[in-house]
Amino acid sequence: MNPKISLEEKLDKQAPAVFIMPAVLIVLFFSIFPLIVSLFIALSRLKFIKGGVQLKFIGWLNFKKLLFGSQQYHFLGKFDQLTPVGFFLLGLFVLAMFFWLYRYIKSKKISFFGTIGRVVIALGLFFLVLITLINLTTPKGLPGTLVVTLIYVILGVMFQFLIGLGLALLCVKKIKGRSFFRLVFFIPMMITPVGIAYQWRMLADMNRGPLSGIWQSFGFGDLAWGSLAWPARTIIMIADAWMWIPFIFIVLVAALDTVSKDLVEAADVDGAGKWLIFKDVIWPQIAPVAGTVVLIRWIEGFKLVDIPLVMTSGGPGISTETLTMHSWTQWRALDFGGSSAVAYTLLFVTVIICVSFFNFVIRKYSQANQL
Repeated sequence: MNPKISLEEKLDKQAPAVFIMPAVLIVLFFSIFPLIVSLFIALSRLKFIKGGVQLKFIGWLNFKKLLFGSQQYHFLGKFDQLTPVGFFLLGLFVLAMFFWLYRYIKSKKISFFGTIGRVVIALGLFFLVLITLINLTTPKGLPGTLVVTLIYVILGVMFQFLIGLGLALLCVKKIKGRSFFRLVFFIPMMITPVGIAYQWRMLADMNRGPLSGIWQSFGFGDLAWGSLAWPARTIIMIADAWMWIPFIFIVLVAALDTVSKDLVEAADVDGAGKWLIFKDVIWPQIAPVAGTVVLIRWIEGFKLVDIPLVMTSGGPGISTETLTMHSWTQWRALDFGGSSAVAYTLLFVTVIICVSFFNFVIRKYSQANQL
């Protein structure tokens, strides 16, 4: 028979939970309470009146205003009929979604919540792809803050990752001064985003900036990039990349340092080229880390506000305005319900894209490595 457990032993076993629980409750309170309050504000109309605040529940009207009302142009952009190229790309996406759902059904690991989650993800991605194609592939289409944010997140982070991976592959080789370059590449992360925005605003000044001579030598002296949509977006993505490439670089350097040197040397002895060694030996080992880095950058990218605010103030028009800036402008206009609705829409879009990326990429490579 087991001896009776004394009261002191019982208390000792519960001590970790007792000491940790206050911290957990505080974190949950400061995380969940603002979400609940902001959701209630998103479903209400808040006004300041004499002596206090008036809060009136209006249901989904703030979200309806974003999708179908006065804020539709600001949020979704200007629509036009899809071109044949747009229909072709949309058809490819729909086929990919059906193939994904077919593989899930065929796997015989079907659950109610898993099915509902996949259907919601497929519908959400279809909506995002449709809006993006309408805005970007049609003659009269103009992107709203939703598509502009997706441009920064998807296109911008893709180039950041490729450059960061290239620099990491260079700095893990036995070259002179690689420790120096590792330090230099990490410096931009120590600068505040506002400082980086002012720095690149000055560097991109083609008339009086320090690089104006170089710009003019390439024939760019009269280009007012701040008044053109794509040049303004490009400069913002360059500034954002300059700040975040060091983060991607330093994480991938750490991942590359853990790659098995024996496998690389064995592949080299077998006559595999550099591309095959990277594709079949190095990449499978660093893919989970690389996917996690991209996921972190996407989450940060959805919150981008300081760089476009300082460099262009969202202009020309709303060509460089992100969803976070949209929420901020609504808040400045004292439309707190509309601001909260934009913020919750941003939350929904972020969850759809990041959960999809986690299931399609990170989970896939993690399971492959476990096998």
